[in-house]
Amino acid sequence: MRSRELDPSVSPLDYYGYELRRAREGAGLTLAQLGSVVFCTGSLIGQIETAAKVPQRDFSERLDAALGTDGLFSRLVGLVLRSQLPGWFQAFAELEANATYISAYQCQLVYGLLQTEAYARAVLSVEQAERLDEMVAARLERQRVLKREQPPVLWVVLDEAVLYREIGGREVMRDQLANPLGLSGKPWVELQVLPFSAGQHTGLMGSFTLLRFDDHPDLHYSESYDAGHMTANPQLIRGRSVGYARLQAEALSPRESAALIARVMEERYGEQSGPDARAVA
Repeated sequence: MRSRELDPSVSPLDYYGYELRRAREGAGLTLAQLGSVVFCTGSLIGQIETAAKVPQRDFSERLDAALGTDGLFSRLVGLVLRSQLPGWFQAFAELEANATYISAYQCQLVYGLLQTEAYARAVLSVEQAERLDEMVAARLERQRVLKREQPPVLWVVLDEAVLYREIGGREVMRDQLANPLGLSGKPWVELQVLPFSAGQHTGLMGSFTLLRFDDHPDLHYSESYDAGHMTANPQLIRGRSVGYARLQAEALSPRESAALIARVMEERYGEQSGPDARAVA
């Protein structure tokens, strides 16, 4: 079957496929031969070469090792995965990746940078079922910013409701709540829970994120149903910064928050036995 010719200028995905075919043919390998080296089928190689399939990071790293491409595909895959994000979200993701301080308030879900793969898959499956693997990979790619030698400071305030909203089942929730606890010892991550007892508060209008940069104005980001809204308006930034400080003040301390999360993990999502066993709310 004749393979489709790609225009590498169309998209990062097309550019990746174009370079993969060029590197494979330069190495004198068939699709099947390269597939056997990187532990996948030749069909998958062909789909990626024709931009019919989105490559993953581990696949890209194996390609670089097999083809001796000096990290080319490991670098390209970040662009490819970011391009899979909704168009309205891509600009924020790029700015998030370059921020030095991230302050987030989340009233419904765990912040994206702290989501486990299973939790992210459950969240995204609601409206992205046809592109689920690509969207999950793109979300996990965002989290690589936390693995840098100098990651951004990340401060997250979660509404207590997030702990009780069961996403993906009890096991998924148990693992998800354990994830930020595992980061609690890192000096650049802080997590607080805003308890129900706080009553009315400055986050009642919904989730939002503040990004701070070394050499750019601060940025405020929020979302509606199908769009993201960013602004660097100084007055809005000042107001939301004060609002975020109030949320921090009304939230449980990081230590108290960790204790609450651990208790919810045990009481609501812990191992249960017996036919009538139920999680305790």
